[in-house]
Amino acid sequence: MTADEPEAHPAIAPLTFLLGRWEGAGIGGYPTIESFRFGQEITFSHIGKPYLIYASRSWRLDDDGNKVAPLAMETGFWRPQPEGRLEVMLAHPTGIVEIYLGEVTGTKIEMATDLVAATESAKDVRAGRRLYGLVGADLAYAFDLAAVGQPLQPHISAQLKRVAGLDGQPGQP
Repeated sequence: MTADEPEAHPAIAPLTFLLGRWEGAGIGGYPTIESFRFGQEITFSHIGKPYLIYASRSWRLDDDGNKVAPLAMETGFWRPQPEGRLEVMLAHPTGIVEIYLGEVTGTKIEMATDLVAATESAKDVRAGRRLYGLVGADLAYAFDLAAVGQPLQPHISAQLKRVAGLDGQPGQP
């Protein structure tokens, strides 16, 4: 391993299937907004410590699949724990910070918020639930949200293809 490619910490072994850069498209909606199509890029990386570094950005797509406006962005850390447990910390530029607790079972991850904190100017977000998993070679996920007075319900889902491994090359991590 080089300094640019540190050896993976043994603790991240249950999550190594996520490593790399993923791109794809999805759909979204909520009772308080119009339904939409979006594109997304998610990157999972590591620096040899017992966590993954996570970054996600998305943009609205027009009917032809062209990017027309930026949407959401989030960054954070995924910390695998003993016995398949998982702790995830996410920060959003909209003033929201979330802590998720979940479980990793093979290539399936289920998690729900344990804590949502927000700045004074942030939207009222109460809870979230996320499901990630491999569908063939693709990364699929669904995100349920409780916000702005609405109960927990489906918000967005997407299917992403790995476009680069951890080393930046196409394919596996």
